[in-house]
Amino acid sequence: MILANFTVTDDRAEKVDFALPYMKVALGVVSPDDALIKDVKDLEGKKLIVVKGTTAETYFTDNYPDIELVKFDEYQEAYDALLDGRGDAFSTDNTEVLAWAQQNEGFSVGIESLGDIDTIAPAVQKGNTDLLNAINDEIKSLADEQFFHKDFEETLKPVYGDNINPDDLVVEGGVVDSEEKAEDADAAETEDSDAASDDTKDAETTEEPEETEAADAE
Repeated sequence: MILANFTVTDDRAEKVDFALPYMKVALGVVSPDDALIKDVKDLEGKKLIVVKGTTAETYFTDNYPDIELVKFDEYQEAYDALLDGRGDAFSTDNTEVLAWAQQNEGFSVGIESLGDIDTIAPAVQKGNTDLLNAINDEIKSLADEQFFHKDFEETLKPVYGDNINPDDLVVEGGVVDSEEKAEDADAAETEDSDAASDDTKDAETTEEPEETEAADAE
């Protein structure tokens, strides 16, 4: 069984069986306070540090191919590169960068949530159904006592400080807030709608000169 900061992905699900999640994460971006990155647009012309094989590498490669990525094999190498100024910002799970910024003066997480909301969950050897079911049953039963919230207060709050709302990270009973997924879907629909509206306006603008030319001909 694997119980760590192990994000659920399709690729990993081909090699292990994931149990119910106990934390949720998105991507975060940490950068120096004197040149804080607050929006993805701020990364234009900048160097973004990522760790190879992570969600951050995939996300920026697929969605922002023009952003220059500086890639490292290990997290410590990536953080050292940020400290040394070999990159303008570093992106990985927000659980990672929020904790790191809390411990390193002069750095802040200007983008706290980016991309899809992923989950962190225990993983077992592929096909170990008995253990998987046992873990899932335990996670469900622990929800009654808000176990993971208590665990956050005892172990992670000293790391993250008072600026983090536990509900933004903790999942109880393996159930991720459906409202968050709905908000993400609404945002995506809004973007699609805006894009379609812009396309329509462009088409109308293009057609107007033809109408004018026809009127002149009459």
